[in-house]
Amino acid sequence: MKLLALDTSTELCSAALWLDGSLSAREAIRERGHGELLLPMIDELLREADVGLPQLDAIAFGRGPGGFTGVRLAAGVAQGLAFAVGLPLLPVSDLQALAAQALLLPGAPPRALICQDARMSEIYWGCFERVAQAIHLLGAEAVAAPGSVVLPRAWAGQRVCGAGSGFAAYGARLQAACGTLSAVFPEMRPRASEVALLAAQAGLAAALPAEQAQPVYLRDDVAQAPAPAPPRTSPD
Repeated sequence: MKLLALDTSTELCSAALWLDGSLSAREAIRERGHGELLLPMIDELLREADVGLPQLDAIAFGRGPGGFTGVRLAAGVAQGLAFAVGLPLLPVSDLQALAAQALLLPGAPPRALICQDARMSEIYWGCFERVAQAIHLLGAEAVAAPGSVVLPRAWAGQRVCGAGSGFAAYGARLQAACGTLSAVFPEMRPRASEVALLAAQAGLAAALPAEQAQPVYLRDDVAQAPAPAPPRTSPD
């Protein structure tokens, strides 16, 4: 499988090229201006591999959750490139990509709590397990206060690692809620390398037409009750 992968959900801007199991990547940390970095990264990867976009099978992107602007940028660039050459898209969870980075480390436990700083005193979080080389979400991804995080009951007494910027911002509150973790990686951020890996594992069966591949913000998924109707008045 041949695919391009993009991620701009955090301050780490990255692109990766997956060619039948061979991976090359470009990364740069910048608080803003990812749009200026991403396209040159893509051009460089394709030029070095002597591959054109039409030769790829799909484009993958980190679909969130993450910073609104960054998630929109990755989705927009991926859609634009896909429309231009008629490729499908593979949206990949940024929390799952971060879990893959942590869980595939040598000696890592097979369970990870992933917490990304969502600002406003909240985190994006999810619990993931590694089975062989596959990374599975347990339950659902969520946005919540750090103190409300609860590990699965089946994890009691098991080794669990933690990863993500949520631990840098709210480490004490997360430790109080979850107990002691075997290792914590607060510096880890989602990367296009793991987005590419997970997309390749999912395969083209999981691909979507460009117009159907949408970012995931979590906060926007909360349904709001309709506003009450204005009081009816009798005609004069």
